[in-house]
Amino acid sequence: MKSILLKKRKVLGTSEFYSLLNQRPVISAVKSLEGVDECIGLGAEMLFILFGDILSIPGIVARIKEAGKSVMIHIDLVEGLASREISVDYLWENTQADGILSTKANLVKHAKNKGFLAIQRFFVLDSLALVNIEKQFPLDYADAVEILPGIMPKIIKKIVGITQKPIIAGGLIAEEDDVRNALEAGAMAVSSSNFELLRKTRTK
Repeated sequence: MKSILLKKRKVLGTSEFYSLLNQRPVISAVKSLEGVDECIGLGAEMLFILFGDILSIPGIVARIKEAGKSVMIHIDLVEGLASREISVDYLWENTQADGILSTKANLVKHAKNKGFLAIQRFFVLDSLALVNIEKQFPLDYADAVEILPGIMPKIIKKIVGITQKPIIAGGLIAEEDDVRNALEAGAMAVSSSNFELLRKTRTK
C-alpha cells in the first residue's frame, strides 16, 4: 500500500528551485535539531539536512515543511540508509522532502526518476578528482551540482564552463568574502553551516 504522504506530496519544481537559489543564494547546511530551529528563526527558505537516522528523518523533515520551508536530505549522511535505490524509495514514501543530495550517481538518478529534486555532490580534492568529475558531465540526471570545498573560485569557473547545471559551492564557506567569491566565479548559490552568513545576507 502506498503511503498517504504520497497523495499529499508537493515537491518543489525545478524552475521554482532555480528561482529560489537566485533569490536566496545562501543555503543553510544543518547538522542538528537546534540548527533546524535556528535556521527557521532566521528565515531560511531552504535547508540541506546533513544529519539524522532512519527513525528521526521523517520528523525532522515534517518540522521544516510545517514551517513552510524547502528541504533537501543528504541521503549519504542518514544513518540506517544504504547506498541503494530503496533508500530513495524510503524517503519518498515516508517524508515530504523536496529532494536529495548524494555523492552516489545511482541514488541521484533514481531520485530524479522518482520525482525528487536531485543534487550531485562532488569533492574536488586534487587534479585527478577534477578530471574524473569532468568525465561525468553533462549530468543530465541532476538538477544541480554541489562542489566541495567551495572556496576555490578557479575550480568553480572551470566547472561552470563545462556544464549548464547550476553550481552550488559548499564546504568551508565561512565568511561573506567566501560567498561573494563563489558567486562571482559563477556559482548560483552556496551552502554553509555558518548561520551568521544567513543573517548577514538577509539584512542586505
